[in-house]
Formats: sequence, structure tokens, C-alpha cells
Amino acid sequence: MAPSAYLMGAVQMTSSADRARNLEVAVRLLEEAADLGARLVALPENFSYMGPEEGRIAGAEPLDGPTLGVLRELARRRGIFIVAGSISEKVDDPRRTANTSALIADDGQIVAAYRKIHLFDVNIPDGARYAESEGVVPGDKVVIAPTPLGRLGLTICYDLRFPELYRKLASLGAEVITIPAAFTLFTGKDHWEVLVRARAIENLAYVIAPAQVGRHSANRQTFGNAMIVDPWGVVLARCPDGEGVCVAPFRRDRLERSRLELPALKHRKL
Repeated sequence: MAPSAYLMGAVQMTSSADRARNLEVAVRLLEEAADLGARLVALPENFSYMGPEEGRIAGAEPLDGPTLGVLRELARRRGIFIVAGSISEKVDDPRRTANTSALIADDGQIVAAYRKIHLFDVNIPDGARYAESEGVVPGDKVVIAPTPLGRLGLTICYDLRFPELYRKLASLGAEVITIPAAFTLFTGKDHWEVLVRARAIENLAYVIAPAQVGRHSANRQTFGNAMIVDPWGVVLARCPDGEGVCVAPFRRDRLERSRLELPALKHRKL
């Protein structure tokens, strides 16, 4: 029986090419969220590395590698569920990786892994160019994980712009959806909150949206504003600027009341 209420946490980081430092910060913020009572905590996209592409590919790991190993031990020790934002997962092609979000249970087991479907190939008007598909293999599976905390749907960053993925998760029974992100400053200031709240509202689900923030390199700056949003689209918690964590409650009665008062999910016509 899923609990009627528990605390969720969203982590905000400024990851760099320093893997050891990134992991140290991630662990510290996960511990902080656990100290606050959170039972489900999510890290941002690329939490373990944001640096030159050659270093990203060279440092790719399997899911049973050392980075997730540290988080699995922490999850087991603190008795929390961790959404490991995303890591560069080693694949058969040595020139590419998957961009993978793993859900770690409170016993330290990896219970789900989602490979990012929508890859960020965009020329931003501020002059930055992103070509994620040159170094990343796209995923092809929608992932929902039944857990003791409820049904969790996994997505990553640029997925946020594709509502059909979230509607599919809702149709599979998602109650909480995670969107670990490294949203650019240029697009984030206008689109991030609008889209996060929209995905919560249209699918009547809680959304945990951990985020990268600040300057990562000379040409990479992210928007931050990690947040937790309820099924009515209300922002329950938001990280201030800089690295940190915010927490907010999941309340099953709030979820059920929202879906009862506005039964839009039952009114879909395809």
C-alpha cells in the first residue's frame, strides 16, 4: 500500500568537468534532502559531468559502474529512493553514449532506467549550438516504475517539449513524473516553468524537476529554478539560485482530489 504522504526532494547543481567534485556535491545534497525527511530525491541531468564532449564519452559508465554504485550505497544507507538525474551510459558504439536516468530503490537496487528519447539538436539564438545526437544514442522506450511510493514516470530535459510522452506516462498510471534537466539560460527564462507546470496540469500528476544552474564553461550556462509542482500546477517548492535542494510533500489525497474534480484524463478523445 503506497503511503498517503511523503516528502519529495529536487536537487540543483552546477556540475563541471570535475567528476569527483560533482559526485561529492551530489552526495552532500542527497544527504541534506534525507536529513529534511525526503524519501524520494532527484538529481539533475548530467549531474556527474558537464564538460568537453571527449571527456564525457571517455568517462561513460555502465549502470553498475562506480558513479551509480556510490548512489546505490547512499540509497541503501539512508533508506531513500534516488532518481540519478542522468549519466552518460556506455553503449556498444565507442563514439557515443546513452543519456540515461536511473531509479534507485531504498534497498540500493536499480529498479528502472530510462534512455532519453528526444535529443537536443538546436542552434540557440544566443550563438550556442547543441548537437546531442552526434554523441548520444536515443532511447526508444517509455519508462514507468511501480514503487512503494507510487508509479513514477521518468523523462529527461528536452523531453519536456514533447507532451505526447507525458500523456503516454499518464495513460500508464504515472502519479509522479521526474524531469531532470540542464535547461539553457536562453530558453529557460521563458519556457522552463511554463512547460513544467503544463506537464503537471495536463497529466494531473506531481512533477519533480531538478536542474543544473549557472555557468559550467565559457559557452554553457543553465537556468536553474529546480522545482516541485503539484497536480494542479502549483509550484510547491523552488531552489534559490546556486546549488541546493528543495523539498515538498506528495499527498495522495491531493492527487486523487485533483483527478476527481477535473477528470480530464477520462475525457480524452484520440
